[in-house]
Amino acid sequence: MPSRAIPLAYRVVLLAALAATLLLSPGCLVRKLKIVRPGVKSTDKLQTATLDQLLARLQTWNQQIQTVTATVDLEPTLGTVLKGEISQLKDIRGYVLIRKPNMIRMFGLYPVVRTRAFDMASNGTDFELFVPVKNKFIVGKNHLDKPSPRKLENLRPQHIFEALVIAPPEKGERAVLENDTDETNAYYIVHLLREEGGRLLLTRNIWFDRVRLSIARQEIFDETGDIVSDSRYNDYDDVRGVAFPKKISVMRPKDEYGVALTVLKLQLNETLGDEKFALTQPPGTELLDLSAPKRPAAKM
Repeated sequence: MPSRAIPLAYRVVLLAALAATLLLSPGCLVRKLKIVRPGVKSTDKLQTATLDQLLARLQTWNQQIQTVTATVDLEPTLGTVLKGEISQLKDIRGYVLIRKPNMIRMFGLYPVVRTRAFDMASNGTDFELFVPVKNKFIVGKNHLDKPSPRKLENLRPQHIFEALVIAPPEKGERAVLENDTDETNAYYIVHLLREEGGRLLLTRNIWFDRVRLSIARQEIFDETGDIVSDSRYNDYDDVRGVAFPKKISVMRPKDEYGVALTVLKLQLNETLGDEKFALTQPPGTELLDLSAPKRPAAKM
């Protein structure tokens, strides 16, 4: 039989019907994009909060914590200081004592033998650091005018204090809120700024997880805008009605060291006397006073 041409109008109708069938059929041509946020389950609901509510939440959390007594596992995260000059801090059992407003004591024990790997303390202004493997007892001021090329001398217990006790905005600091929520992130970021010399300087960023409104990260900046401290907080646990992170990572990129803390045991707001923060120079150790005036180089 001779073939018969299909009328143009009929072909248009067939093509339209075929296209509609394909578009409406599940699994054909149409693909569903599943968005996954780090640490966020698909069933989690994002919370909303204003800048004032987040600042009030930070203020309340800070006021709930007066002292910290923690047993932690320590592990270096980057750089040369903790890995080299203070030997390998692998599987170090650490103990952290904090008493607000500014007291901290932290020491670590080597695995198995449990001899002291390091011991350091600070009253907020001055610090002491004992490094047995170097037979050195280092003292000085917390404030660093100029980092030392000898990275061991840049260690400050106050760095850990700032990471564990996240302070609310200081007097004169301004706060600005950013909602960093897209396909992969869900955070509120509180930017803290201060005015100096007629210009605004960024001092800190505090990141709040949008699911639980808990603090996920704190960045601290210097006057040039460089990050001097970057701390991450995960796996919060309830201790006496206070949410506290069990995993804390502190990185000091300019000082070239970082440390990860895993909290094994935690007590909050226990009484801690002055003797807990007293660190004296062991006999026979070399004293290095970083606050002493530098002697001029001898003329040759």
